[in-house]
Amino acid sequence: MTITENTTAWLRRYHPAPRSTRRLVCFPHAGGSASFFHPVSARFAPEVDVVAVQYPGRQDRRHEPCVEDIGLLADLIAEELREQPAKPTVFFGHSMGAAVAFETAWRLERADHGPGVLLVSGSRAPSLPRDDGVGHRDDDGVLAELRRLEGTPQALLEDEDVLRMTLPVIRGDYRAIESYSTTVDHGLTCPVTVLIGDRDPNVSLAEAASWREHTTGGFQQHIFPGGHFYLVDHAAEVGDRIGEALAGS
Repeated sequence: MTITENTTAWLRRYHPAPRSTRRLVCFPHAGGSASFFHPVSARFAPEVDVVAVQYPGRQDRRHEPCVEDIGLLADLIAEELREQPAKPTVFFGHSMGAAVAFETAWRLERADHGPGVLLVSGSRAPSLPRDDGVGHRDDDGVLAELRRLEGTPQALLEDEDVLRMTLPVIRGDYRAIESYSTTVDHGLTCPVTVLIGDRDPNVSLAEAASWREHTTGGFQQHIFPGGHFYLVDHAAEVGDRIGEALAGS
């Protein structure tokens, strides 16, 4: 998988886009990595500068400790994004990545550098926290959660070497998102678009709709067939919604 120039430890670019006029910044789910968004980059580059965030603790950053605090993670990512050349930008975050994208957007708006649109996927509103204690379970308990969400290939769940490397990262990410909370008056001025699977075991449609309380901009909600990782089976349709946001940014 090729990584282009202008890549940092935090920000990954998989396809050159030197003449792009817009930017898409993608924030992975708990246990996820920047490469999850390689297909998104392939779809939108080179017209769009697609940037995937790489959290510490995974892939080539596996020797770095996880950041188990959403606010601190957003601080660090916002600092990186402030250094990027200014252009109309859309944020997309799935699951834990939705909270990280939201907090990063909030920080950047205060510096007049926020995104034009925030797309959040598979996430309840940030003022509706829920702690299922996954971050404090043993290995079997974490694996049970991964199986319940049906987003991890069975081959990986059966690979002991991979599990030894990834379970601490997944557990750390869950500690971050399960300890995160904010109030309903903590919000953005940019529009927010919510994407959700209609059978998501972690997020009800009402909990997803409550994102409308966290923006003074426009609000949309799109419901797809499927569970927490509906976006894998509906990649083309999700891409269409991202494309609409980019066009309007």
